[in-house]
Amino acid sequence: METLNELLGGFAAAMTWQNLIFAFIGCLLGTVIGVLPGIGPVAGVALLIPLTLNLDATGSIIMLCAIFYGTQYGGTITSVLLNTPGEAASAITTIDGYAMTKMGKAGAALTIAAVGSFVGGTIATLGLVAAAKPLGELGLLVGPPEFFALMVVGISLLVALAGKSMVKALISGALGLLISMVGIDPVAGAPRFTFGMDRLLDGVSFVAVIVGVFGLSEILSHRKDSQTPAVHAPGLRSLLPSRADMRRSTPAMARGTGIGFGLGLIPGMTGSVASLLSYGAEKKFSRHRHELGKGAVEGVAGPETANNAHANAALIPLFTLGIPASPTIAVLMGAFLQQGLTPGPTLFTEHSEIAWAIIASLFIGNLLLLLLNVPLVGLWTSILRVPPSILTALILLFMVIGAYTINFSVFDVFVMIGFGLLGLALRHLDIPLAPMVLTLVLGPLMERSLRESLEISQGDFGIFVNRPISMVLITIGVLIICSPLLKLRKPKALMEDPET
Repeated sequence: METLNELLGGFAAAMTWQNLIFAFIGCLLGTVIGVLPGIGPVAGVALLIPLTLNLDATGSIIMLCAIFYGTQYGGTITSVLLNTPGEAASAITTIDGYAMTKMGKAGAALTIAAVGSFVGGTIATLGLVAAAKPLGELGLLVGPPEFFALMVVGISLLVALAGKSMVKALISGALGLLISMVGIDPVAGAPRFTFGMDRLLDGVSFVAVIVGVFGLSEILSHRKDSQTPAVHAPGLRSLLPSRADMRRSTPAMARGTGIGFGLGLIPGMTGSVASLLSYGAEKKFSRHRHELGKGAVEGVAGPETANNAHANAALIPLFTLGIPASPTIAVLMGAFLQQGLTPGPTLFTEHSEIAWAIIASLFIGNLLLLLLNVPLVGLWTSILRVPPSILTALILLFMVIGAYTINFSVFDVFVMIGFGLLGLALRHLDIPLAPMVLTLVLGPLMERSLRESLEISQGDFGIFVNRPISMVLITIGVLIICSPLLKLRKPKALMEDPET
């Protein structure tokens, strides 16, 4: 009952006209980002963080979360209409989605994808509601040693985000740690890595770094794509799927929800993995599996439900444990910290009203996306008719303005450009960017909790193994880090996921 009351309080806060507008704008922008091929949710959220810096914490996170799951919806549109996924998680949808378009059933495919996304996202959010209270109460047992142990588990995700080379992932992670250490030492008060520059005493702007590394480098790496695709939006009358389509989609949505929700709870598993496994499940369990690849509606309903269930379920480790389960969630975690909120067990004890307002907004945002996406499919496809050169120029202009308005400083613009070039170089060297942002976000939290713990124990490292919770968490983190040495294999799809 207490959880229900807190959720209702969250709805009251989320349904103020200001927060409804933030959710609406986030859904719109997220869909646009998802529609534009090549940008993806990580770069999209990073690009739009500057928009939210001057908002209050609740409105800011509501908008960014809406942008995040909005990209999952938007990515479907190009998958179905153009055979080009807007983002990685929608790639598998192209197989049957585009086949349905060629059969004249594009409208039905888009509607079923939207319904499946709504179902998967809503059920996963219910899971977050159920998990929030018991895990939130865990916050009362968490001190600096346990928090440090949680950060060890978070840092151990380097293994899951490593991509093809652990060495390159460690290089990327080390770069993130070095960047996070720029500024004044929080204990000794001495400057670190500032090279005598007063502007670096407060550290490097997280937003400028993220916008540069993910946003600018993404734009620069796609500068050769200059062709405007030919696309035709389906008419409104064709948007309604038949009863047979809905009947066939229902089991696929149920399976997709289970797969997406389960994988969303596992750090390192991305939406692409959820979509692929959902498609595989349809290949095995669907009554019409022989039609998959030829325009079967199950091939759209399952993966699209799974990737949205995954997106919302991936917020559970962030909200309850402070562990970013994917690169996009790591960027979101950075946005939380920018607003003075520390995701994890203490979020529900120190900022309960904000946390529940954000959770309530997830229900509202999923409903908004369902209402917006299908009727406005013509508007989304018209964005694709804008020449890429114009879109690129507008995005670059937006990035410069966004970086400048962080502190109204030209220096931050140069920081953004510098890290954009660094990100581009890392892409060319095939060094994954995700470990960098992971250590950039978690590094300062880890350092602070480590120092606080050692102050409590007067320098005795035994404090981390003498307390049961921290000992268990550190053991889990060490096992994850050592898993490559134990030759534990990861799924091939995860290894090659573009998001990492």
